Amino acid sequence: MSGSNSSAPGSAGDSGLASEALSFTIHSLPQPSLEDARRIRHGRLKLLLVLLVCAAPVIASYFTYYVLRPQGRTNYGELILPTRELPPGLLLRDLQGGRVPTAALRQQWQLVVVAGGDCDRLCETQLYLQRQLRETLGKDRARLDKLWLVPDDAAVRPEVLRSIGDARVLRVPRAELAAWLEPAAGQALENHFYLVDPMGQWMMRFPAQPDPSRIKRDLTRLMTASRSWDTAGH
Repeated sequence: MSGSNSSAPGSAGDSGLASEALSFTIHSLPQPSLEDARRIRHGRLKLLLVLLVCAAPVIASYFTYYVLRPQGRTNYGELILPTRELPPGLLLRDLQGGRVPTAALRQQWQLVVVAGGDCDRLCETQLYLQRQLRETLGKDRARLDKLWLVPDDAAVRPEVLRSIGDARVLRVPRAELAAWLEPAAGQALENHFYLVDPMGQWMMRFPAQPDPSRIKRDLTRLMTASRSWDTAGH
């Protein structure tokens, strides 16, 4: 109709309404204040301090044992630096084939023997020494577990199982085990005792054909140095 004041879609009137509508949808983001930034920094500092407090006893005991040593005192076992953490995906199985989480090897010191399931003469000797060494620790023996890692599928003889008492026996693929533990040059995995701390860190390897009395001395010193942060039991 001529003379009408109505506007067609897309006219200037609609444009004005659209602009007005858009203006309600645009919001400015709040800028962090100096107080917010200070609070964030303070929170991060508190977290760092908490972590340091938790780690301090472990760091202090290692520092005392390995750095502040009396002159002329030497370790018999070879210190592994840096320590090697227990791989979280390590495939551990019990003798019945059940999967065992790696967390089961934490919270205790572990004196480790590596030997095939058929357990030859060397294996029997290592397992015997493992038992004797733990017993010599007296009241600290409850803080050390005996662990036999079997890197093959050979059946373990019942008489061997009876002889090892409360030692834990776990199967693990040799390739995966070799990515964590490592023998000395010219030696096999089976030739050593390996010591793993309660955090799952492989930290010491004892020589092949070892002197048990010198292993005992190292173990005793480590148990003494770690009493402030390590307790018996899982």
